[in-house]
Amino acid sequence: MSNEIPATQLYLISPLDVSGTFPERLERAISAGPVAAFQFRVKDIEQHEAARLAAPLQEICKAHNVAFVVNDSVALAKRLGADGVHLGQSDGSPKDAREELGREVQIGVTCHGSKHLAMEAGEAGADYVAFGAFFASQTKEAKHYAELEVLEWWSKLFEIPSVAIGGVTPKNCQPLIDAGADFLAVSGAVWNHDEAEAVKAFAQKLNPKS
Repeated sequence: MSNEIPATQLYLISPLDVSGTFPERLERAISAGPVAAFQFRVKDIEQHEAARLAAPLQEICKAHNVAFVVNDSVALAKRLGADGVHLGQSDGSPKDAREELGREVQIGVTCHGSKHLAMEAGEAGADYVAFGAFFASQTKEAKHYAELEVLEWWSKLFEIPSVAIGGVTPKNCQPLIDAGADFLAVSGAVWNHDEAEAVKAFAQKLNPKS
């Protein structure tokens, strides 16, 4: 097994339902191969309940040295002491999030397929930018699509890491890796299947020498 960090890493995004046996599934997924980050993405539940659901997942991530990122909510990220927060275009500015959360927290921003939004996010202090969707997704209906060219352009010009998202699977991810994506953000491709086998399949693509 190679100890080298692959050029492109895996970024897991939770399903909307993280109750029941999901903590055991997360443990299996993370144990199956190198995972860089896990995004806690739940909708339409109040913060106290979200914090209760997040607690065991955050512990699992901490035990495996996986970054725990909260989707959308700076307030929840602060409450949990999360490693990061991911902001959509309507979730406030990276600059404000930085003032609220401090210098150590990783801040990511959804930029769709837009070079302009990505440059704005970088100037505002984002630690990574997310482009997509690159493919049709079963998890979330895409309103915006991105072209491979935006990943190639970004990787040549900027140091800030890029995340490719949207319908990414082990079968279709190679062009994203070749285009310079630093992370592949995946959800349904893992949780709609045997999560351990899915992560192993991604690992073979991301680090074929291992």
